[in-house]
Amino acid sequence: MEKIGMKPYCLLILLGTLVVAQPAQRLPLPQEAAINLPAQPAGPGDLLLVSIYNQPALSRTVRVSSDGFIRLPMLKHKVNATGLLPGDLESAIAKAYQNEGILVDPQVTVNLAEYHSRPIQVGGAVRRPVTFQAESPITLLEAINRAEGLTDLAGPEILVTRSELGPNGVKKTGLTQRVAVKTLLESGDESANLVLRGGEEVRVPEAGRVFVVGNVKRPCQFPLKQGEATLLQALAYSEGLLRYSTKTAYIYRREANGEKSEIPVELKKIIDRKAPDVRLQADDILYIPENGKKRMSMAAITTLVSVGGGAAAYAAVVSR
Repeated sequence: MEKIGMKPYCLLILLGTLVVAQPAQRLPLPQEAAINLPAQPAGPGDLLLVSIYNQPALSRTVRVSSDGFIRLPMLKHKVNATGLLPGDLESAIAKAYQNEGILVDPQVTVNLAEYHSRPIQVGGAVRRPVTFQAESPITLLEAINRAEGLTDLAGPEILVTRSELGPNGVKKTGLTQRVAVKTLLESGDESANLVLRGGEEVRVPEAGRVFVVGNVKRPCQFPLKQGEATLLQALAYSEGLLRYSTKTAYIYRREANGEKSEIPVELKKIIDRKAPDVRLQADDILYIPENGKKRMSMAAITTLVSVGGGAAAYAAVVSR
């Protein structure tokens, strides 16, 4: 009877011994299973999930500091994380624990929980300027779509400036690439659809404008979407001439050296196709005086248009 009674007792002791002898299992970090972003080089501000097998006390989430390093428990020295892929960072952390004699052969796993070092900024003549993190490479068109597309005032080019993180998280700004809007949107040229990996600034400058004032039906201003326009196109935007316009019109232009010039053009001959059409440049003011009335000075018109609120301000003043 005693032997039979002892068997369950001995079995419990044996099972308890087996349980204790099992190696401790690695505890999962909070939300670890749900967070595993595409692998890209780490940088300042990124949040990392560092897990060391069988070492739950050393496993934790850490954020890369502004100088590009991370601090981990029991390590005397910081670990440089800038520019390292998760696999490379795993090796660097394991080596740090080995070099300081803390762990013999640590099995390290690094996952990226949040990106903060790979911003892409899209601004300028877009419908909704936006800044977002490039969790994976995206194209220029995808970035423009995140900004809800271009506005009607968008110019003919998109400027893409790339920045990279150097040693110790120092930001280095590279060259600016120019991409023609027409090539990107209409031609289907894949070389224009740049791949963005984070650290880029995408800027869409507004198109230059031409102002049409004077003896026209609707003084106006319009954007030069393709970079240039002609006098006849400007007249079309302003819905044509009023009666009694002079034979000569004037283009007021600011030259590259900053000086203003007055360029007379043969308006009637251009309309009658007896003279070639004249090309207009960004910020030109086309002024058509009324025949028999005193012509406004270049200084007065330039002030009204550039300072007073554009062609609408001119129209309001001359209608009084």
